[in-house]
Amino acid sequence: MRKLLLAGLLAFSAGALQAQDAPPPPASLSDQEGQEEIEPEVVIIQREDKTIEEYRVNGQLYMIKVTPKHAPPYYLLDKDGDGTMETRTATELEPDIMIPRWVLFRW
Repeated sequence: MRKLLLAGLLAFSAGALQAQDAPPPPASLSDQEGQEEIEPEVVIIQREDKTIEEYRVNGQLYMIKVTPKHAPPYYLLDKDGDGTMETRTATELEPDIMIPRWVLFRW
Protein backbone atom coordinates (compact mmCIF):
# COMPACT_ATOMS: atom_id res chain seq x y z
CA MET A 1 0.00 0.00 0.00
CA ARG A 2 2.83 2.37 0.87
CA LYS A 3 4.64 1.55 -2.36
CA LEU A 4 1.52 2.36 -4.35
CA LEU A 5 1.07 5.65 -2.51
CA LEU A 6 4.74 6.54 -2.99
CA ALA A 7 4.56 5.70 -6.71
CA GLY A 8 1.47 7.92 -7.11
CA LEU A 9 3.13 10.84 -5.33
CA LEU A 10 6.25 10.51 -7.51
CA ALA A 11 4.14 10.43 -10.67
CA PHE A 12 2.26 13.60 -9.70
CA SER A 13 5.41 15.43 -8.64
CA ALA A 14 7.17 14.54 -11.90
CA GLY A 15 4.29 16.07 -13.85
CA ALA A 16 4.45 19.23 -11.76
CA LEU A 17 8.20 19.59 -12.36
CA GLN A 18 7.77 19.33 -16.13
CA ALA A 19 4.86 21.77 -16.27
CA GLN A 20 5.64 24.85 -18.30
CA ASP A 21 4.65 28.39 -17.51
CA ALA A 22 1.36 29.49 -19.01
CA PRO A 23 1.68 31.40 -22.29
CA PRO A 24 1.13 35.16 -22.08
CA PRO A 25 -2.46 36.31 -22.66
CA PRO A 26 -3.36 37.58 -26.12
CA ALA A 27 -3.31 41.32 -26.73
CA SER A 28 -6.55 43.02 -25.76
CA LEU A 29 -8.76 44.70 -28.35
CA SER A 30 -7.59 48.14 -27.30
CA ASP A 31 -3.98 47.16 -28.08
CA GLN A 32 -4.76 46.01 -31.61
CA GLU A 33 -4.01 48.45 -34.39
CA GLY A 34 -6.66 49.23 -36.93
CA GLN A 35 -9.49 48.64 -34.48
CA GLU A 36 -11.73 51.66 -34.08
CA GLU A 37 -13.69 52.11 -30.87
CA ILE A 38 -17.32 53.00 -31.37
CA GLU A 39 -18.26 55.84 -29.07
CA PRO A 40 -21.66 57.48 -28.97
CA GLU A 41 -21.98 61.02 -30.23
CA VAL A 42 -23.79 63.21 -27.72
CA VAL A 43 -25.53 66.43 -28.73
CA ILE A 44 -26.67 68.60 -25.81
CA ILE A 45 -29.43 71.11 -26.47
CA GLN A 46 -30.10 73.70 -23.74
CA ARG A 47 -33.58 75.18 -23.59
CA GLU A 48 -35.08 77.54 -21.01
CA ASP A 49 -37.12 74.83 -19.29
CA LYS A 50 -35.18 71.63 -20.12
CA THR A 51 -31.96 70.04 -21.32
CA ILE A 52 -32.08 67.54 -24.17
CA GLU A 53 -29.26 65.05 -24.80
CA GLU A 54 -29.29 63.10 -28.07
CA TYR A 55 -27.14 59.95 -28.27
CA ARG A 56 -26.13 58.61 -31.69
CA VAL A 57 -23.93 55.78 -32.92
CA ASN A 58 -22.85 55.85 -36.57
CA GLY A 59 -25.28 58.73 -37.10
CA GLN A 60 -28.29 56.71 -35.91
CA LEU A 61 -30.24 58.16 -32.98
CA TYR A 62 -30.79 55.50 -30.30
CA MET A 63 -31.58 57.46 -27.12
CA ILE A 64 -32.80 60.89 -26.03
CA LYS A 65 -32.57 62.06 -22.42
CA VAL A 66 -34.83 64.97 -21.49
CA THR A 67 -34.12 66.68 -18.15
CA PRO A 68 -36.76 69.28 -17.20
CA LYS A 69 -35.63 72.08 -14.83
CA HIS A 70 -37.71 70.98 -11.83
CA ALA A 71 -38.62 67.35 -12.61
CA PRO A 72 -36.89 63.98 -12.90
CA PRO A 73 -35.39 63.10 -16.28
CA TYR A 74 -37.13 60.85 -18.76
CA TYR A 75 -35.75 58.88 -21.66
CA LEU A 76 -36.85 58.11 -25.19
CA LEU A 77 -35.24 54.86 -26.36
CA ASP A 78 -35.16 53.05 -29.67
CA LYS A 79 -35.15 49.49 -28.32
CA ASP A 80 -35.35 47.60 -31.60
CA GLY A 81 -33.66 49.98 -34.08
CA ASP A 82 -36.77 50.76 -36.13
CA GLY A 83 -36.57 54.53 -35.49
CA THR A 84 -39.59 54.60 -33.16
CA MET A 85 -38.76 55.93 -29.70
CA GLU A 86 -40.32 54.36 -26.60
CA THR A 87 -40.77 56.43 -23.44
CA ARG A 88 -39.08 55.45 -20.15
CA THR A 89 -38.86 57.43 -16.94
CA ALA A 90 -35.87 57.19 -14.61
CA THR A 91 -37.77 54.88 -12.25
CA GLU A 92 -38.89 52.61 -15.08
CA LEU A 93 -35.32 52.08 -16.27
CA GLU A 94 -34.09 50.39 -13.12
CA PRO A 95 -36.28 47.25 -12.97
CA ASP A 96 -36.30 46.92 -16.73
CA ILE A 97 -32.58 47.43 -17.32
CA MET A 98 -31.80 48.20 -20.93
CA ILE A 99 -28.65 46.40 -22.02
CA PRO A 100 -26.62 48.33 -24.60
CA ARG A 101 -26.66 46.67 -27.99
CA TRP A 102 -23.76 47.60 -30.21
CA VAL A 103 -23.53 46.88 -33.91
CA LEU A 104 -20.57 44.55 -34.35
CA PHE A 105 -21.03 43.68 -38.01
CA ARG A 106 -23.30 45.13 -40.68
CA TRP A 107 -23.69 43.80 -44.21
